[in-house]
Amino acid sequence: MAQVRTAEPVPEPEGQQAIDLCPACDSPKARLLFEGTDRLYHTTDKIFRVLECGTCGLIRLSPWPSPVELRQYYPSNYWYVPESDATSHLEEAYRRFVLRDHVRFVEQSLVGCGAQGPVLDVGCGGALLLRMLGERGWPGIGLDFSLAAAAAAWRQNNVPVICGSLAQAPLPAGSCAAVTMFHVLEHLFDPVSYLDAARELLHPDGRLVVQVPNAACWQFLLLGENWSGVDVPRHLLNFRLKDMEILLDRSGFEVLRVKHFSLRDNPAGLATSLAPGLDPMARRVRGLAETSRERLMKDLVYFALVVAATPFALLEAACRAGSTVMIEARKTA
Repeated sequence: MAQVRTAEPVPEPEGQQAIDLCPACDSPKARLLFEGTDRLYHTTDKIFRVLECGTCGLIRLSPWPSPVELRQYYPSNYWYVPESDATSHLEEAYRRFVLRDHVRFVEQSLVGCGAQGPVLDVGCGGALLLRMLGERGWPGIGLDFSLAAAAAAWRQNNVPVICGSLAQAPLPAGSCAAVTMFHVLEHLFDPVSYLDAARELLHPDGRLVVQVPNAACWQFLLLGENWSGVDVPRHLLNFRLKDMEILLDRSGFEVLRVKHFSLRDNPAGLATSLAPGLDPMARRVRGLAETSRERLMKDLVYFALVVAATPFALLEAACRAGSTVMIEARKTA
């Protein structure tokens, strides 16, 4: 792992005029953890710094790209929709298998609260999660910035999707039984605004379910800048559980339940950290030329790596140091 420097004001890159303050506590003090670029999708060669606030400990990208620049780091096919070949059918079956972990967590939240209304999944992509919840009797609506994702969600999974920001979602206040955000908050310039909007849309007894990469995990400790959970430059913020607890408390939520293991994300995250060139989503997004045989062989090698990574992912999660944290929260009075 890259050597960590002591807390002090970090000099600004040449040409950057604004003081780089912590977005959580406004402190100028920070430790430089490492420098890195987009090792997963190769959208840029630009080098970014990853800093840890010397006062509150929040980890952040520096400098933050502008909204226009940030959009360039999200490929048009950033979300997943299956194709029609045999390999895609196998991938889809695998995704449904590992997503059951998330479906069960959301369903337990819904059963526990008894609130009426749809599940609103923010950043839904192709909306497979909502389709699986719908198959279990829980209606849902997706929200995503991508019009293509919305069209694919309806075409592939028969799920309606709203295009745009959560703050402008055309839904009545108090109308949602649950709002879910899987790997959303770390991408946002202002996660508080999304939590405020979610609180407004939730039924009084509704539930918020969020999942983020866990910057306190063993994978980050061991792999540093090579940990896929830091995802330079798309992750503007990198949360630990304590950061999420503070953020949710300030936004009017009470944490009810925390889970440190995700069958979809924890083993696969370690596999991607070790071999980013084998990640199926990254290969598809980058448009690499592969025959069906090559694609299948790479997928099988990646799957074997995921299986090999699972015991370690389970161990770190059992020690409350899993590479993701999934949180159920409710509104405070």
